[in-house]
Amino acid sequence: MDSVSYVALYRKWRPKVFEDVVGQGHITQTLKNQIKNQNIAHAYLFCGTRGTGKTSTAKIFARAVNCLNPKNFDPCNECEICTGIQHESIMDVVEIDAASNNGVDDIRELRENVKYPPTKGQYKVYIIDEVHMLSTGAFNALLKTLEEPPHYVIFILATTEPHKIPATILSRCQRFDFKRVKEPDIVKRMNYICSEMNIEVEEGVFRLIARNSDGAMRDALSILDQCISFGLGKITYDDVINILGTVSDDFIFRLVDYIQSQDAKDSMELIQELVSSGKDIQQFIKDLIEHYRNLMMTKVSKDLEGIINLSKENIERLVEQGKKLETNSIIRAIRELSQTAVDAKYATQPRILLEVAVIKLTQPMLDNSIEALIERIEALEEIIQSGEIKVEKVIHEESSEEKDIENKEVAEESTKVEPLKPINFDALKKGWDKILKVIKKRKISIYAVLMEGQLVKVENNALVVAFKNGFGFHKEASGKSPYKEFIESIIKEILGQKVQLKCVMEDEIEDLPKGDEGSLEQDQEIEKIIEMFGEDLVEIVE
Repeated sequence: MDSVSYVALYRKWRPKVFEDVVGQGHITQTLKNQIKNQNIAHAYLFCGTRGTGKTSTAKIFARAVNCLNPKNFDPCNECEICTGIQHESIMDVVEIDAASNNGVDDIRELRENVKYPPTKGQYKVYIIDEVHMLSTGAFNALLKTLEEPPHYVIFILATTEPHKIPATILSRCQRFDFKRVKEPDIVKRMNYICSEMNIEVEEGVFRLIARNSDGAMRDALSILDQCISFGLGKITYDDVINILGTVSDDFIFRLVDYIQSQDAKDSMELIQELVSSGKDIQQFIKDLIEHYRNLMMTKVSKDLEGIINLSKENIERLVEQGKKLETNSIIRAIRELSQTAVDAKYATQPRILLEVAVIKLTQPMLDNSIEALIERIEALEEIIQSGEIKVEKVIHEESSEEKDIENKEVAEESTKVEPLKPINFDALKKGWDKILKVIKKRKISIYAVLMEGQLVKVENNALVVAFKNGFGFHKEASGKSPYKEFIESIIKEILGQKVQLKCVMEDEIEDLPKGDEGSLEQDQEIEKIIEMFGEDLVEIVE
C-alpha cells in the first residue's frame, strides 16, 4: 500500500451519521429533534474527554442542518453540500483550532467573516475546537459575537476542560456533556469494523483494547490500527499484549495468588519477568489495581457480568480467587497500589516502588496501617481456631567445644544448685540496638512487635520490657511463645547472658525510674549516629 494514501483507522471510520456516534445517544437524539422541530440554537458547547465524538458530532450536525436531501434528519452525505463540506470545498463550515489561533486578532477576523451569509447552505457553522485555549481578550471578543449573532450562524465550541471557560460564554451556549464510551460499546464498534475489513480476531482482543482505551473510541481505534498492521490479517491476544506493554490476565492472577500466600520470593521473580519482557511498569500497576477492584466487586455483588468487563471464564476464576481474600486485604492492596501509582508517575525507577509495594502486601507486619493490623489479627484468629499452633524452638548453633561445655554445665547443675548469674542491665541497654538488628535480619515479624518496646529494668533476674498504651498486641506477641524464646536466645547469643524476658504495659509499672527512658533513647540515638557516620568519625563527649 502506498504510504502517502494511508488513512488512519479513526479517520477512515469517522462517524458519518448520528447513529454512528458511539455511546452518545442522549446527545445525538436531542440534536436530531432540534433539527426536526426547527429549534436550532445559535451556540453549542460540546464537553468531554478526548476521543468521545465531540468534533465528529459537530461535523455531522453541520452537514445535517445544511443537507439538501436529509434522511431521517441525518445528512445524506451524497448531495452537493454534504460532499462539499466533507471535501472542504464549501466554506460554509469553518473549523478553527483554538490552540493555535487563540489571540484577539484571530477572533476579530472570525467576527468580520460572520457578517457574510452562507454561500450554498442554510447555515454558516463555526466549529471551534479546544476553545478553552482562547486568551481572555479572545473570549471577550467572541462574547460580543455570541450575544447577537446573525440568524444564519451556528457556533459549536468543543472542549475537554469546560471549567476554564468564562461563565459569560457558558451562559450563552447549550451545553452537551459527552460521556466516556462504555467498553461494550467500544467492543461492538471494533467488531463491526473488523468484520467489514475481513480481519480475523482472537477471543478477548477487543475487550483488552477497550479496557486500555480509557473510554475513548479514538484511542481504541488507534490501538486497533496498530494491531492490524502488526498482525497482517489476523490479530492475536499476545499481539495486543506486546503492543500495549501490558501483561496477560493469567500473569496478574498468579501474582495475586503469591501475594495472598505471602510468597515474596515468587512475587519478586514475577516482577523480574515483567521487567525482562519490557512491559510498562506504570501500566501494570494500573492493571493490578483494576484486578483488585474486580476482586472487591466479587465481595459485594452477584451480578458481575454487568460491572466486570472480563470473559465468563475469567469472572469465575476471579470469584474463586476472591474467596481466598478478605475484603480488608483487598482494600489495603488498592490503597497501597494507588499511592504507588501516584509516586511511580514521577519516579526514575518505578520498578523499585512496585517491588516495595508488593513486599508490603506479602508481609502485613511491615505495614502499620489499620488494615494491615486487622489482617494480622485475622490470621492469628484463624491459626487459633484451627488448633494447629506450631511452636518454633530456636536453637543457636554451637561448636562442638561449646556443646561439651554446656553439657558439662548441665551435668554439674544436676548435682548442685548454683545461683543465676546477675544480669548486667547496662550491657543490655548498650547492646539492645544490635540485638534488634539481628532479630530484624532473622525474623522480621518478631522485630516488628519488639521494636515498640522499651527496656525498663531487671526485676527478679528478668529483663522487663514495657510497651506504651495502644501496643497491647505487640506486648502479647513479644511475651509469648515462640517469640519470647527466640528473643531470649538472641540476647544470649549477643551478650552471653541467659535472660528471662518479661513484657508489660507501661501503666503496670509503679517504680519506673525517671530518666531511664530518656537515657535509653539517648543511647539509641548515639547508636544510630555511629551507624550513619561510622565509628571512626564519631566521638562521644560526656
